[in-house]
Amino acid sequence: MGKERWRRVASAVWRSVAVWAVSTVTMLVLAGILPDFRLQSADGDSATSIAVTAALGAGAFGVLSSVVWPLLVRALLLVPALVLGVLVFFLNGSLLLLALRLDPSGKSTAAPETAVVVAAVMSAVASATGGALAVRDDDAYRRRLYRLSDRRRRQAPPPGAQSAPGTVFLQLDGVGHDVLVDAIGRGLMPTVAAWLGEGPGARTTHRLAPWRTDWSSQTGASQLGILHGSNHDIPAFRWYEKDTREIMVCNRPTSAAELQRRAIEHTGDGGLLTLDGASRGNLFSGGAEQLALVLSVAARRGRANRSRAGYFAYFSDPANAVRTALSFVADVGREIGESTRARLRKQRPRVGRGGLYPFIRAFATVIERDVVVAAVIGDMFAGRASVYADLVAYDEVAHHSGPRSRDAEKVLQRLDRSLALIEQVAEHAPRAYRVVLLSDHGQSPGETFHARYGLGLGELVRAGCGLPVPRKARRTHSGAEARAAVLAALRRPVEEGGEQFRPTLPPSEPIVLASGNLGLVSFPDVPHRMSREEIDARHPALLTTLANHPGIGFVLVRSEEHGGLVLGAHGAEIPLDELDDGPGPLADFGVGAADAVRRTHAFPHVADIMVNSWYDPEDGEVLAFEEQIGSHGGLGGAQGRPFLMSPLTLSPPVGAGEELVGAEQVHRVLRRWLREDDGPQVPVGDGAPLDDSRSA
Repeated sequence: MGKERWRRVASAVWRSVAVWAVSTVTMLVLAGILPDFRLQSADGDSATSIAVTAALGAGAFGVLSSVVWPLLVRALLLVPALVLGVLVFFLNGSLLLLALRLDPSGKSTAAPETAVVVAAVMSAVASATGGALAVRDDDAYRRRLYRLSDRRRRQAPPPGAQSAPGTVFLQLDGVGHDVLVDAIGRGLMPTVAAWLGEGPGARTTHRLAPWRTDWSSQTGASQLGILHGSNHDIPAFRWYEKDTREIMVCNRPTSAAELQRRAIEHTGDGGLLTLDGASRGNLFSGGAEQLALVLSVAARRGRANRSRAGYFAYFSDPANAVRTALSFVADVGREIGESTRARLRKQRPRVGRGGLYPFIRAFATVIERDVVVAAVIGDMFAGRASVYADLVAYDEVAHHSGPRSRDAEKVLQRLDRSLALIEQVAEHAPRAYRVVLLSDHGQSPGETFHARYGLGLGELVRAGCGLPVPRKARRTHSGAEARAAVLAALRRPVEEGGEQFRPTLPPSEPIVLASGNLGLVSFPDVPHRMSREEIDARHPALLTTLANHPGIGFVLVRSEEHGGLVLGAHGAEIPLDELDDGPGPLADFGVGAADAVRRTHAFPHVADIMVNSWYDPEDGEVLAFEEQIGSHGGLGGAQGRPFLMSPLTLSPPVGAGEELVGAEQVHRVLRRWLREDDGPQVPVGDGAPLDDSRSA
């Protein structure tokens, strides 16, 4: 055995002994504090005897945590991920009770509820101690971070395959370009600021550019276009298809799988990540073989389904499980406190944040973030050529708290710390890595349509059709990405509230769906897309009611005479091919609005009536047709202006004076970057690039 190997063994032994000693002291302290936790006989024992008992108990607990815990997690592969999260404390406490029973002195006892507390504290202390010691040893630090990851090994790459840098694409879901710039300027994201050359001693390693989404400014359309090169026929987040008589929802596993299949069929290509790629926390796979938390495969069963693999790889470390569980509980409490504060202050605008929402939020901001980051770290240690990961935390919080709220700012700070961790990991990866940071859309603030006018879009449509309008509006669910991830983890279909995916409405009843501030109206009894003339013949007041409502910016319909037709207030009617001469109702929505509307009009499954809410260009506000005070899905404001941040040694995304438009063009840019072998490395330390020799 060489000297280097001996050194590693000695270092590992030293760390184990140190963790054992600290755990022993922790157990002694807890035994002195907690009344139901005892390390001595009823008649009392000497200090030495108590210390020996604590040492034996700590040692047994450490061995069981290292050996038995991963087996328990693997045995629970059929248990939903969130249920496993709930079981973390129970399982950890059970291991401690077992460890105390193995104590040959027989003096150690603990009440079950006390055992849960003791086990949680000991796991946290052991994790902190081991981490602090491991940081001083680069090899140990690399091995520790690797344990956070999916350990399923891929086949060894061909010789020389890792000489070129790999690429990590990190998607900050819902973070708009202007929100990112503001967060950097206010010091909320120091890691990102350093990459852009801001801060003491920082050197610019990345460039930042905005890009413009399609009309459907939401994750389903954007991410499908980015990962698979086509978001053709994605008119919204949810829409009704007359040929199948089903409602498609981008975050429903079966819908995501079908949309991915259509995109592959449309492009004839598997996706961005087909060559040695990994997809983590996304709606779609991108063609990657390495999958974790990918919704389009969540409906599958059997060994081929790796959508939940990341959960169990992460929770196999009891310290990680306890730390994440504690953070989960803390975030639930944080959300309850912040929502209570907002109610007491009578903050406006405001939406309901009760029920299960605190748990859904904590899932997105804690569990999913930790698992996705751990999976990315594992991919980097495995030397994979490309990784695409989605971090949904900001998007979920901004929907309910607002895009620039204090809650959302705190999430940005925590996301920046995750980026810093990934930056550190690059020093230990077997190949150099380029990090590309991007978002899929932004969010536009504003109160809800219902809050401002006392009725929802569905009620307005029913009134325009001459149908009865219920007195109380039915609440609309947000449908944020994190909700789908929760339900997929629980192995439940993502069917939101009263939505039926094969509606059984009376023939004259319209189907009204909402995607942020974009509304879709379909008449299911008519097999084709109805024309303006047909709608007027059936419901003479409907289009006039919608177009002239102060909360609606414009309406798109098909006209037998003009083709596509945009309707607005005061009788405005402009054919799509005349919008360049006079945008009319689209004037406030900015450059590119006409092109986006024309493109969507050509989709086979566009709704009979497409409704975009009012937009205030001065304040950037829209009116969401859902219960959201930060929304996206249509035209208007920051929701359509995400960002793309890339290393300087990659080619610029577009030429000087050009604009990056649409998710499909972003896909082509990312593909080009993957073909550029001589790329930059992740900035480390003072922002200097990490060269291949340092990462070998």
